[in-house]
Amino acid sequence: MWKRILALIAMALLLVLGGCGKLASSSSTSTTSTTSNRKVQTTGNYSSTGYNSIVTEGHYKTSAARGVAADYANNSLDVKGMETGLLQLSEGVFSPDKYSFQEGQYLTSSNVQNWLGRQSKSNSTGLNPASNGSTDPDKRTPEYLGTMLEQDFVTGSGSKTTLGGISIALGMNAVDYYQKEQYGATYQTKISADQQETQGKKIAQEVVTRLRAKEGVGDVPIFVALYSLAEKDSLVSGSFFAKATATGKTLDKWDKVNQQSGVLPTVNNAKAINSNDATAFSNFQTQVQNFFPNLAGVTATVHYTDGSLTQMTVNIQTQFYSQTEIMSFTNYVASVANKLLPSNAPIQIIVASVNTTQAIISRSASDKEFSINILQNY
Repeated sequence: MWKRILALIAMALLLVLGGCGKLASSSSTSTTSTTSNRKVQTTGNYSSTGYNSIVTEGHYKTSAARGVAADYANNSLDVKGMETGLLQLSEGVFSPDKYSFQEGQYLTSSNVQNWLGRQSKSNSTGLNPASNGSTDPDKRTPEYLGTMLEQDFVTGSGSKTTLGGISIALGMNAVDYYQKEQYGATYQTKISADQQETQGKKIAQEVVTRLRAKEGVGDVPIFVALYSLAEKDSLVSGSFFAKATATGKTLDKWDKVNQQSGVLPTVNNAKAINSNDATAFSNFQTQVQNFFPNLAGVTATVHYTDGSLTQMTVNIQTQFYSQTEIMSFTNYVASVANKLLPSNAPIQIIVASVNTTQAIISRSASDKEFSINILQNY
């Protein structure tokens, strides 16, 4: 049962990724190239501008380093935020018309584990600075690099498939969590935006140098984006703040990335990122809550790039048990969303009880109407 539910959720998420990586409604076409030694297939792109994914000998190549990198993230939301955000930013360097996507193949799990550590006698490759011995939050040397992610982009097909470029996301800590003793209390050191940027750019250049030394990388473009990781208890993911491309040994000019994330309704008297979107959501929330009295909550996370809404995810917590109630409520939510929620932006609405996802309502940036998927929970 859960496998079916998770599969449906995954399908819906792919539809919504259009806001972050232009992965919208699907195209079922695929291409296959065969040689005497291997077969390489592309999955078919998720939209007219999305990436094809590479499948070799019938198998999707996963990244050996992904699990390690995910373990180092403070917030699980950052794992998805970095993946979809990096894919979106990569389109400006590696056009989906010319490149296919492949999970990172050049950073190994040991690479990532060692590089994310501190530099020391036992770990000469650590990208974080050596400890100065202090455990005082304001005096200790923090760990600036929290996690990292690799995505590859290939060209050609069949036996002529070759690496065309590499994208790297470096997750920089806004807060470095640490313990003074094993199993002891957790303390934290705040890291300013300026420190994240300075250290991030320094680390990025070292990563490029190390990648260039790896067999098979050669002189392909290496795109690097810096990401500010969210705090542990954050309700939203972090955001990218800088990017650069190395066409040779060094990274070229750095450009600013203007991304913001927030929650609706705002908390602690915080100012909304966009007052019009906040008002639209408030009106939507009021109508939805008035329709059924037994709702546990209606909230949303929003993401903006250069001031434009690129993703809204609405979560509606219910106490429904009747399938007919769920059907009626879901249809009503979709109709209200069509009228009140912002247009020209990808939106996903998840209707769920404490233990069960009951319905998913979604719309891509180019669609005018929401699609509805009511899950049959037997």
